[in-house]
Amino acid sequence: MTAKRIISWIIGAPVAVALVSFAVANRHWTDVSFDPINKADPWLAISMPVYLLLFAGVFIGMIVGGVVVWLRQGKWRKAARLAHTAKPDVPTERKPSDATGLVPVVNQNNQA
Repeated sequence: MTAKRIISWIIGAPVAVALVSFAVANRHWTDVSFDPINKADPWLAISMPVYLLLFAGVFIGMIVGGVVVWLRQGKWRKAARLAHTAKPDVPTERKPSDATGLVPVVNQNNQA
């Protein structure tokens, strides 16, 4: 096993146990209302278990955060795409002082 996998198990196992124990302890149903004005007869109310409310909030937060990060990194993705498709400037002749290990190109047009 690699160190990364061991660390993920050390962190992931207690988190999974905590989430399962939270879900088992909070199985009772609660009303979630989205109408702050009329508490007696709200226009939108959902009845769900408390643990489902927490998991839905975490899931929606992950989705919204991922979309925001993806949108904010658009300029770097565009720059990388343009840099990948752009043709690099290639010199027509190499100088003998280039330390590339390649044989320099000799211009044969000036020979008479």
